[in-house]
Amino acid sequence: MTESMRQTGHSDCTTEGIRVQVGAAFLPAQSAPEMGRYYFAYRVILTNTGERSARLVSRLWRITDAENAVREVEGPGVVGEHPLLHPGERFEYKSGSPLSTSWGTMEGHFVWEREDGEHFQVEIGRFFLAETTAPLAEMSAF
Repeated sequence: MTESMRQTGHSDCTTEGIRVQVGAAFLPAQSAPEMGRYYFAYRVILTNTGERSARLVSRLWRITDAENAVREVEGPGVVGEHPLLHPGERFEYKSGSPLSTSWGTMEGHFVWEREDGEHFQVEIGRFFLAETTAPLAEMSAF
């Protein structure tokens, strides 16, 4: 991960031919700092850079706030889908997460399944959630 990715709330990791890129943005209109509520959006791009097809089975997000409180979110698929990616294909989605502090981090993994039934874990690299991350409009450049 480059220093600019750390400063802008981005990560970019490839595991077993599946590339995971994430960009985060602070949403001031949905936040209430005076009440300890900060809301962040993130955009995830999944690209199959490998030579074998795979379907996303589940995800686990580890969200850590500035007070080191950790919340884990896990479940099937992403945004109600289980995308099947053939070599060269990509899938993207947007979601969000609240925090009770003005900054924190997210990281985790996806579980994927090959056509032969083999399961494997794909890293979601750590990225920062902070009031200083890029506005939502700038996430499209990611």
